[in-house]
Amino acid sequence: MIKLGLALGGGGARGLAHIGVLKVLEKEGVPINCIVGSSMGAIIGGAYAYLQDARAVEELAINFIERPIFQELDLLQFMAMDENLKLSRLDHLLTHLKIQLSFLKTFNHPSIFGKEIVEQLFEPYPETKIETLPVQFTAIATDLRTGEEIFMDSGSLKQAILASSAIPGVFPPVPRGRSLLIDGNASDSVPVHVLKERGAECVVAVDVTKDIRKIGPLTNALHILYRADEIVSYHLTQKRLHGADLIIRPAGRKISWANFKHVRKIIHQGEQAAQKMLAEIMKKLTPGET
Repeated sequence: MIKLGLALGGGGARGLAHIGVLKVLEKEGVPINCIVGSSMGAIIGGAYAYLQDARAVEELAINFIERPIFQELDLLQFMAMDENLKLSRLDHLLTHLKIQLSFLKTFNHPSIFGKEIVEQLFEPYPETKIETLPVQFTAIATDLRTGEEIFMDSGSLKQAILASSAIPGVFPPVPRGRSLLIDGNASDSVPVHVLKERGAECVVAVDVTKDIRKIGPLTNALHILYRADEIVSYHLTQKRLHGADLIIRPAGRKISWANFKHVRKIIHQGEQAAQKMLAEIMKKLTPGET
């Protein structure tokens, strides 16, 4: 059987679908030789490379999201803008004020949430060295100083995950040597090409980027800036995906990155998408067999 590499993309809550994909591959006995993850893909991929048990990763993720410190982040304040929800006038006003207050904080601070909160948030993740993991793993981050894509395949697993998921403006950049690292999505949302460099003969990408569907009126400059960034990200990701042998696209790609209300549903969508692609995956891994 040829060497399989899994590229797990970023997408916030949508990235929980990676767990469902891993559950199906594990259940069907599909060997995963190497994983490369960006943002949420690094969070899930790193946990799997360490635990080698998809159900254990699922339990870790659910516990992570249900912890009081995660709930206190109130990420849902970003959801209304991202999903263009139809709200009552009062709810719209309150949500708008919360977003404005959050962003006002960034004028005097590098991020909405501080380093201490982030470290508490990721406390359940081990300080294990990446190079000792049973599954070859690389986390992708972006150097804020140089703009370069950074491959983290050694050192602390926790620090790599922190860097890869440091959403600009939301979580603080992570210092690493001379670099200042932020979310891997800024440079590569689905790191397909890295797997080829790591020796993968079959690259399966899991794309959880948001669909750029037709939307309603854009009422302010912040909405327009956010929408423009969304469009750029989508098109860059589609170009990156050309290097993959197979692409798994779970349903639910209209869900906001900040909407963690339907964890089990999103995981199940990942399972369904992987199940649909299973025959194609097996065909790629066992060429010449019938």
